[in-house]
Amino acid sequence: MKPLMIVLLACLFAMTAIAAGAPLPADSVLQPTDTFTNQSGKDFQLADRRGHVQLVSMFYSSCPYTCPLTIDSGLAIQRSLTPAERDRLQVLFVSFDPQHDTPAVLDALAIKRRLDLAHWTLARTDADGARKLAALLGVRYRQLSSGDFNHTSGLILLDVDGRILAKSDKLGTVPDPAFLGAVKKALGVPPAKG
Repeated sequence: MKPLMIVLLACLFAMTAIAAGAPLPADSVLQPTDTFTNQSGKDFQLADRRGHVQLVSMFYSSCPYTCPLTIDSGLAIQRSLTPAERDRLQVLFVSFDPQHDTPAVLDALAIKRRLDLAHWTLARTDADGARKLAALLGVRYRQLSSGDFNHTSGLILLDVDGRILAKSDKLGTVPDPAFLGAVKKALGVPPAKG
């Protein structure tokens, strides 16, 4: 069977399972039922994002160093994809500072960073929801007395059912080649050689 046919059949199978309301796999990070709110003020649950390959990270908007680099990393991955690949990839950044990261603050950050909101979602949830998601993603953070956060950073690649496929802690404008390869593979397009 030709590789393209295999990819198309796999996509059809995945979409059929999603349409049929199949339960999420036990190892899916989309399991929590907490309410999240995006930069436009629209509420959603993580399971609503099922059906898309996505990059996920946690951050806080007033972070002066690491979080802007994490956003740069997501943008660098996007720039390294073909237009067709970019159309199939979603990006979700969830704040672990719900006290300050209101939808208006997240919207201002999206505008400042020129994020394509057809593909990027900046979101918040309550403190318990943020802790649950952080635990599922393996993100560690704690708030300092200054109000800043000490935290781990990086990008996490999820498949269409929310299972973790790959992680990268390489930050900046040059994508981690192994992570980029994993993204391309998840999108069904083999990475270019060379």
